[in-house]
Amino acid sequence: MKIVILGAGVTGSSVAGALASEENDIVVIDLKPQLLTALKAQLDIATIEGNATHPSVLEQAGIKHADMVIAVTDRDETNMLACHVINTLYSKPKTIARVRDIDFLNHPQLFEPGGIDIVISPEQIITESLHNLVKFPGALHVSEFADGLIRLFSIRVVATGFLTGKRIHAVKEKLADDMIRVAAIFRDGVTIPVNGEAVIATGDEVFFVCPRDKVRKTLIGLHKLEAPIKTVMIAGGGHVGKRLAIALEKNYYVKVIEQDQNRAKDIANDLRHTLVLHGDCTDESLLQEEMIENIDLFCAITNNDGINLISAGLAKKLGAKRAICLVNNNSYLKLLDGSDIDLAIQPKLETLGSILKHVRKGDVVGVSSVCGGSAEAIEAIAHRSKNSTSVVGLRVDQVNLPDGVILGALIREKEVIPVHHDTVFAEGDHVVMFALNKKLIKAIEGYFQPI
Repeated sequence: MKIVILGAGVTGSSVAGALASEENDIVVIDLKPQLLTALKAQLDIATIEGNATHPSVLEQAGIKHADMVIAVTDRDETNMLACHVINTLYSKPKTIARVRDIDFLNHPQLFEPGGIDIVISPEQIITESLHNLVKFPGALHVSEFADGLIRLFSIRVVATGFLTGKRIHAVKEKLADDMIRVAAIFRDGVTIPVNGEAVIATGDEVFFVCPRDKVRKTLIGLHKLEAPIKTVMIAGGGHVGKRLAIALEKNYYVKVIEQDQNRAKDIANDLRHTLVLHGDCTDESLLQEEMIENIDLFCAITNNDGINLISAGLAKKLGAKRAICLVNNNSYLKLLDGSDIDLAIQPKLETLGSILKHVRKGDVVGVSSVCGGSAEAIEAIAHRSKNSTSVVGLRVDQVNLPDGVILGALIREKEVIPVHHDTVFAEGDHVVMFALNKKLIKAIEGYFQPI
């Protein structure tokens, strides 16, 4: 597939890296030569310096032969205009635009067919991810599939926890529910084969798939559900901070710290039940004045990785029960080892899944990129096909999926049904699978081709 990426920033670079590893023909356009030079040094891709809205630059990138354009520059206006130019002048490419500003998103007529094919909002995706972590304290990751009917979540195994030293079959016996499945085990970033005899060790990240109404039951059964969150302090009143406050303020006591005085005034006008504070989230005296020791969850979500790490670590030192932060730079993640910070969220990974579902060749309707992007959870729809292999009409044990692809859940007519060796796939089934290695994606795509 020929893909043109507009923007070589954090998101554009991560998307280019993910897609270049899958034998796609990638071209990246950006105005900043230093970003393109760094990207080209890492990946075997083509780069073009120029304005992504100009037809001459787009044509230099081979836009007439492109299958897809992913517009992820740092300006919404550039992304929107570029997609409108492409859809007006060139008929073939599917266009995906990142749009972050709520003011644009509140006017959906701007994105009607013929202008932009697909709009993604990373801020909304990240907000939903953070909201899920608030709802399920104790989980490291929570994502949804099948319109929310299925949830994938992970937990960290601690030395004194129930899971340490347990075999998978013992965990299944403890949970006593065939709707709850162990999807993957990651140990120091390496996958461990998931079978009944696999032994879970301290430090492992274990992924589970289950119906949405059984997540809490599962966490309780594994002794991982922490005390419910009642108070939340948000460091950063940007797009994500404001969205998260709006999502939480009706059910939680929320405070937002914003350093820019004008921004603080603006968001205070939109937040009806949230206390907005003008100040520095790394100011120890401010955190103490706001009784940080009574805060259940501190969310450091400014647009500066360093400030996020410092403020989250400080908040935890001063008594916040739990602290999480946003981190874009992979190098910063190494600073978390040995720190008090409970969890780091990588925005680029959250965004990547929303893009990949439109790139996958099968009828894929959901993707969650995990473990640094090395593995994926995928929701695909089963179809009968005369021209390719299909799972429809086959039993689970007749489908020759490679080792490393784990069946997590099956949804038929909006109802979750148990998956056993003799379960027969039907037309229209939504199947949630976990691919422990991205090299396995092609095999999944082959079984789930659209009609």
